[in-house]
Amino acid sequence: MYKVFELCREKDLSPYKTFECGQCFRWNDDGTGAYIGVASGRAARVFLSGGNTMIECEEEDLGFWHNYLDMDTNYTAARESIMIGDYLTECAEYGEGIRILRQDYWEALCSFIISQCNNIPRIKSIIEKLCALFGEEMETPWGVKYTFPTASRVALLEEPELAPLRSGYRAAYIINAARAVASGEIDLEYAATLDGNEARKYLKNLNGVGDKVANCAVLFGLHRMNAFPVDVWIKRALKEHMPQGFDASSLGEYAGLAQQYMFFHAREQAAALKN
Repeated sequence: MYKVFELCREKDLSPYKTFECGQCFRWNDDGTGAYIGVASGRAARVFLSGGNTMIECEEEDLGFWHNYLDMDTNYTAARESIMIGDYLTECAEYGEGIRILRQDYWEALCSFIISQCNNIPRIKSIIEKLCALFGEEMETPWGVKYTFPTASRVALLEEPELAPLRSGYRAAYIINAARAVASGEIDLEYAATLDGNEARKYLKNLNGVGDKVANCAVLFGLHRMNAFPVDVWIKRALKEHMPQGFDASSLGEYAGLAQQYMFFHAREQAAALKN
């Protein structure tokens, strides 16, 4: 039975900031500011009420969502640790409420293979088609949803079967990665035992996985919070605000959180300028 539970104050988990900061692709605003998402075969709705962040989910799944939303990490301390200089402090204050989700290893890897040279609306569209075609159907209070297909399921496919996704050259990378994971050639459980640098090197053994995709999989899937993915938004931010050079390792164990603050700040500021 689906029930509503209180998670925390909004400042400790902002649904908008967390689900719109580029780290995940299966959470969508239902038109009221609430976000409905699917993860590991479970569905939930996360929303605000009276300054608190609430979750509607199956009662027995509450522990799963508590872990998925990384509720045991002290984000106040984590945020303060990377507030170095005016720019990072501004980004951290602006992004208060972002949490780094603990996503499924395979889903994160596959999603960020899809993400390369792509924009977020198109990434979401490709992933939703992948799930609708090859995932399992779920009945939820918010209609029919689909699970993310397992690596074993995707490994059985041939490239022409991914044509409806319109994923282009990424189709070959998706299938190659699925076969490597399904066969054990790439062991994501093993990768999760490695430190961030070693995990990144390990994942780069896959065709189509370079530094950016590997860093995203390490940060958003393996939850190595010191990983610092660099995409076009981060490149622009670094060029504008840190032209003298930047060493992500200087931010310590929460460099990845700083990356999300920077990414969110850059995109929101750009959107504000357009409007």
